[in-house]
Amino acid sequence: MDYKDYYQILGVDKKASQEDIKKAYRKLAVKYHPDKNPDDKTAEEKFKEISEAYEVLSKPENRKLYDQLGANWKQYKDAGFDPSQHQGGPFGGSRGGFYRGRPKGGQYHYEFEGDPSEFFGGSGFSDFFEAFFGGGGRRSSGGFGQGFDSFGGDVPGPDLSGDITISLQEAYNGTERIIDLGDEKIRVKVKPGAYEGLKLRVKGKGHKGTSGKSGNLYLNISVQPSQAYERKGDDLYMSVPVDMFKALLGGKQEIVTLSGKLIVTIPEGTQNGKPLRLRGKGMPVYGKSVFGDLYVKLNVKMPERLSDRQKELVKRLRDSFQKQYAG
Repeated sequence: MDYKDYYQILGVDKKASQEDIKKAYRKLAVKYHPDKNPDDKTAEEKFKEISEAYEVLSKPENRKLYDQLGANWKQYKDAGFDPSQHQGGPFGGSRGGFYRGRPKGGQYHYEFEGDPSEFFGGSGFSDFFEAFFGGGGRRSSGGFGQGFDSFGGDVPGPDLSGDITISLQEAYNGTERIIDLGDEKIRVKVKPGAYEGLKLRVKGKGHKGTSGKSGNLYLNISVQPSQAYERKGDDLYMSVPVDMFKALLGGKQEIVTLSGKLIVTIPEGTQNGKPLRLRGKGMPVYGKSVFGDLYVKLNVKMPERLSDRQKELVKRLRDSFQKQYAG
């Protein structure tokens, strides 16, 4: 079995960050996707190859095993191999050491003794796997036809991810989107109370792996800011202008909430900036049948101009209050 250099397949350096690996995979996946290259066997094989590479390098724990053990990292992982117990690779780091591998449920084990540098010939893991799986090791029993490859397991393909942007009103009521995956379209529902950064998982809608099993689709929810409301958790905040006379004398005020129009009572003598708390009129709590609160800030609007007669009346009102306070 030939050693596959997954870093070379994705065109990244071995020190590449996880984000760089993801970007490289996305770029190649778009280029070689079967939907864009119908009846092109070469592109299809290339797509499978880069999916396999990403399948390993996208997960830090698998990448660490691959860096130490090469392309057959998973067989060693299934066999219970712990890299921390075998410094320098599966054969140990000192002369005279050995490693005995036995896959789960397998009938064979392989023993190698001596200095790993002598076995590798100074050429690294690529030659190691070629020698090892080409019969360079000493087999204790049976034929090699039932080797490690038969224990690969049902490994799913790489996951897919995407973004969905919704309005605050949609986040309040819940909504749905049609997602085009290329070979099919799926309907995704977003429950009421969705929030910025929410991640939805759609099982089995990622890329297909070499085993035929698909990964998952992850959708990141982004909620557009609203000009009328400010959201803090499950509570909403809004400002409502009221005229001076309603603030002084009290009265009824119509406000528009995400659930519809509502009439609220303005208390007599309301001060500018005073908030009114409307219980249960905020955002629904995601996945629950409860709601946050709505806080309404009352902004008292003063008249911009007064006639002479109005000024005189205001002065009389002022004087009456001054006499009341003085008394």
